Amino acid sequence: MTGLFAGLSALLLAAAAPAATVDDLGWMAGSWIEEGGEDSGGRWTEEYWTVPRGGVMLGASRSGRGESLGEFEFLRLQAGADGAVSYLAQPGGGAPVAFRLAARDATSATFENAAHDYPQRITYARAGDTLTATISLIDGSKARRWVYTRR
Repeated sequence: MTGLFAGLSALLLAAAAPAATVDDLGWMAGSWIEEGGEDSGGRWTEEYWTVPRGGVMLGASRSGRGESLGEFEFLRLQAGADGAVSYLAQPGGGAPVAFRLAARDATSATFENAAHDYPQRITYARAGDTLTATISLIDGSKARRWVYTRR
C-alpha cells in the first residue's frame, strides 16, 4: 500500500506543478555562434534569442560559408491558446511550424512535433557559455547538432 500511496503522491505533485512559461526558457537568450575549424570550409551558423518579454522570446538563425548566406530561419517561443509553450520555426521565412514543449529543466528544453517530416524533435541545452542545439526524428535518430559559444 505504501508504494501505491507514493505513486499517487508523485502523480498529484506533478499535476499540481505549474506549467512552464516562456520566462522559464530565458537561459537561451543571447547571441550564439558556431564556426567550424580549418576543415569546415569556412562554414558558420549563428543563432540569436531575445530575453523573454510579454510572454515571447524572438529568435533568428542564419548559416553560410565564408561571406555567403546559405539559409536563415525566424524563431519564436510563446504559449498557445492552451497555455502550453511552443517553439515556432519559420525556415526561409515560410509558414511557421510548431513544436510543443515536451520536457525541460533549469538548463535544457525539448520540443516535439511527431507529425512533422524533419525535424520532429528540437533540443537545447546550456552549460555556461555553450549552447547546444540538436534536431532529430522523434526517436532520436538522424540527429544533427550545433555547439554554439556565446558571442
